[in-house]
Amino acid sequence: MVSYNPNAWFTFIFNFHKADTFRQLLPAIAGIGVYCAAVIYFEIDFWKITEAGHAKNLTVMHSLLGFVISMLLVFRTNTAYERWWEGRKQWGDLVNSSRTFAIKIAAFVTEGREKKFFSEILGLYARTLRNHLQGQPHDLQELAALGIQGEFTKHIPNLITKTITARVAKLHKTKKLTDTQFLALNSELRNFTDICGACERIKNTPIPYSYSAFIKKFIFFYTMTMPFGHAFTLGYLAIPVVIFIFYVLASLELIAEEIEDPFGSDANDLPLTQISTTIRNNVAETLEA
Repeated sequence: MVSYNPNAWFTFIFNFHKADTFRQLLPAIAGIGVYCAAVIYFEIDFWKITEAGHAKNLTVMHSLLGFVISMLLVFRTNTAYERWWEGRKQWGDLVNSSRTFAIKIAAFVTEGREKKFFSEILGLYARTLRNHLQGQPHDLQELAALGIQGEFTKHIPNLITKTITARVAKLHKTKKLTDTQFLALNSELRNFTDICGACERIKNTPIPYSYSAFIKKFIFFYTMTMPFGHAFTLGYLAIPVVIFIFYVLASLELIAEEIEDPFGSDANDLPLTQISTTIRNNVAETLEA
């Protein structure tokens, strides 16, 4: 995730970072510029077409369609941001649930060995959930060291939750936890599963393909037809105007595509590694023997 100073206006204007859409759209922008120049040249200089009623009609049509496409892009961007923010809230809940679980373990359990186990496995859960959402490999040796057995091609976060639950149940069975304490810890464990399921729902349910494809086609045909109407009113000045309009519309779509999956490794995705490290450090401090 990109860290920035929201008050540094000139930095935003003149700085191009790796997530900037201008870099990604540069080949398309160059193509649009050449296309516009060709259309204007043939209409004005080659065929010497004089301004007619069809040009005015095209301009009016673009004005009406511009309002429609702006509404579609607003809805598209808002939907993508809601997914990004929902993912951030889920990981915020994971931070709170991990801290609360560690605080309860510190208060309920006296043995240093048990505290060390929960400290390590709670930090491991956050890292494993990150890997699970990003499709990265897990540290099999670290999992085995904490007694997490089974086929590692399966749902690893569930295996970790199962191991934690079994350990809590064992403490309850050996009378090291009271019934009330056991129920209090179980409620936090349920939060882990709920958070994992919510993150999987966000990741595995993208924006419907037809909707995304329609917006891209709309932007393409809207931009491709603009030079035919504006060539007579703006001349060759229509080239930068069309390029700028294409840049704005396509950039909004690219930004929406990037943030609709907040668990990836793009520059604007959630800082899952940083959050995982925060959880590990907070839990370790709480459960220090």
